[in-house]
Amino acid sequence: MITHDAMPGVVAYPAQLEQVFSNPVNNAIKYGRPGVPPAIRIRGRRVGPMVEFAVADNGIGIEPEHFDRIFEMFRRLHTKDEYDGTGIGLAVVRKIVERHGGTVQVESMPGEGSTFSFTLPAA
Repeated sequence: MITHDAMPGVVAYPAQLEQVFSNPVNNAIKYGRPGVPPAIRIRGRRVGPMVEFAVADNGIGIEPEHFDRIFEMFRRLHTKDEYDGTGIGLAVVRKIVERHGGTVQVESMPGEGSTFSFTLPAA
């Protein structure tokens, strides 16, 4: 299940904006907890000249010591036998967000899910 709030407008390249949202959503589905249906919530709110978005899930979560590592190109936390992927999705998200003058971060609790937050210039 994916739910979302009303989304404020931003100044961004549409194709890149799609990648910024699709990577955390795809990861939320890929890294879901076994036997638990994925639940994803997308929020957006204006904060000064920026819009802060958050993509929250109920997946397997991430250990705090890996928070910086997950945004590095080709860095994976799991083997390809455990989870398919290339290790570039979140690095691309960070690059796109930073090119637009924003920031990206993650909050997570192992076994409870993750929230990826990022900012982009408001329209």
